[in-house]
Amino acid sequence: MIKLLKKEDLVPRFHTYPLLGSFGFVRLHYTEWGPRDAERTVICLHGLTRNGRDFDFLARHLAQRGMRVVAPDLPGRGRSERLPGAHHYVTETYLSAMAALLCRLDVTEVDWVGTSLGGHIGTEFAARRGAPVRRLVLNDFGARLQGAALNRLGRYSRVRKQFDSMDELEQHLRTIYQPFGNLTDEQWRHMTEHSAARDDHGFYCQNYDPAISNDFMLWPAMLDIALWHVWERVECPVLILRGETSDLLLPGTVDQMKARGIAAAKGLVESMEIPGCGHAPALMAPEQIRVIEEFLVRDEPRAEARQASG
Repeated sequence: MIKLLKKEDLVPRFHTYPLLGSFGFVRLHYTEWGPRDAERTVICLHGLTRNGRDFDFLARHLAQRGMRVVAPDLPGRGRSERLPGAHHYVTETYLSAMAALLCRLDVTEVDWVGTSLGGHIGTEFAARRGAPVRRLVLNDFGARLQGAALNRLGRYSRVRKQFDSMDELEQHLRTIYQPFGNLTDEQWRHMTEHSAARDDHGFYCQNYDPAISNDFMLWPAMLDIALWHVWERVECPVLILRGETSDLLLPGTVDQMKARGIAAAKGLVESMEIPGCGHAPALMAPEQIRVIEEFLVRDEPRAEARQASG
């Protein structure tokens, strides 16, 4: 895993690729870090209204370990193009987008770090026959999702707010994303800068298509989503991260995930609760990054052993 890194390996590189669906072609965007010829590729996939730049802090750290890290923007988020209708923002579209990305990257195996919706797509990917997922990190996502939390996410993501300045937008993000944890001023500003777009009237707004939350807008608060039929087919090692006060992923669900399914039967499912966070930990704090790194590299031979064998 240890490689001689070049300067360009530790700065983001930006790419686009085409996705074909019933809606025609759209251009999707991804940010890449680390050596292009790395032995390991890590896909980092964001939540419902977020984008790939949320992972810059994690990606830079993993790139320093010699990993190639790819953080895509799902359709309708960040720099990726929007889809022509709300009905296209569905799981199968997202799976097709990620399959096209893997073809573009020309890799046969990846590690996957998914926050919320990104965890859902990662779980669906890992559950498919011949899945290319070696290890899976689920950041505040599980096999049972609480209806009240889905209703809350749908309400705030559907509202299209306008702001006169970046400072106003940042204050809004600090409020609605307070469950992300105790971020530094630098991290809040980073998130704000990469969340910002300008509308036709020159106001600042968040850079996602409000139509993405159509399915959640009127979600009944008493109706949970159960995805056990997907979870139970996952076979790879899994790390479940849960925000200490998360209203989407409850502790009882985590306990059941560690007891149900193929991966659980093999003893391959572990979990950790992240203090001071709700839904969902931002994965920007050093201690959170360290947990993910240790999980991803756990099966690597130690550096001393590699040197001795060489």
